[in-house]
Amino acid sequence: MSTVTHVDRSALSGRIEDRLRRGELTPGQVEDFTDFLDEVDRDLLHHPIITDNAYTRWFSRGEATDAELRHFVQQFSVFSNQFLVAALLRVINAPSLAQARAAKEILMNELGVIYRRPGQDERPAGPLDEEAKDREGDPELVSTEGTVDGGTFCFRAAHFEWLLAVGQGLGLGFEDMGQRRHGRPSTVQFCDELRRLYGGEDAQLAEGASFAVENWAAAGFWQELEDGLMHIKQTRHPHLRLAFFTWHNRVEAQHAGHVMEELEGVFFDPTFSRDRFFRGAHEVLDAIALFWDGLEADRLAGIET
Repeated sequence: MSTVTHVDRSALSGRIEDRLRRGELTPGQVEDFTDFLDEVDRDLLHHPIITDNAYTRWFSRGEATDAELRHFVQQFSVFSNQFLVAALLRVINAPSLAQARAAKEILMNELGVIYRRPGQDERPAGPLDEEAKDREGDPELVSTEGTVDGGTFCFRAAHFEWLLAVGQGLGLGFEDMGQRRHGRPSTVQFCDELRRLYGGEDAQLAEGASFAVENWAAAGFWQELEDGLMHIKQTRHPHLRLAFFTWHNRVEAQHAGHVMEELEGVFFDPTFSRDRFFRGAHEVLDAIALFWDGLEADRLAGIET
């Protein structure tokens, strides 16, 4: 599946129009921002790793052998666990309190703080069986909307623990997953680039990297992974637990929305640099390609866990 992502301007246009109406922005500034978004659409969101990921396209067919599946889960666990370092650095190096809080939303949810929707009862209308909990996420442990502010921490809600559950169904234990020593060179290089760009001290590079990472995550690769894993679950491994993948497939659009709102805030700052924004975005997309292309090269070479 080749997916072309476009900037969703429905909510954006309302926010910008409100600021224009209040006199916070001039018509020229709004036109400049629109031109910038057109460049984002043309340039960043048509990067090959977004539109033509050979590995996830193959994976979506559900043909991975058990050994290939273990290799994928192990390498993905390294990325998932090491991402926490980049996410913490993004909090530490945030140039404003608002951006620090936005980064904390992602980090704390990764660590196990459940999103809370103020004023709404999070409990399901009726009990879910274990199959439904795995497909949709246990409602006691997950939510796809809201804020971590006032949310509840639970060890079992940590994303890495969900991924451990996937690995356990394939014979992988805690000692086999998530550490740098488990990573292939391309996986480790990807993690290092996330720390340098997404979590770096250069706010302009970091903003571009953050925007690119979240829009890559929302562009469809999670659906391809879910398609492949569901086929494997239905045909070979009925007890395989997939909540890590199904939940991320549902939540990433919210992350992309957050980062777009953040971009609106920083674009109109006099210090904003288009060049450094695009540099950070391009370099992190190239790093993402290293990870997936590395998995594809390993598959073709027969390298297995």
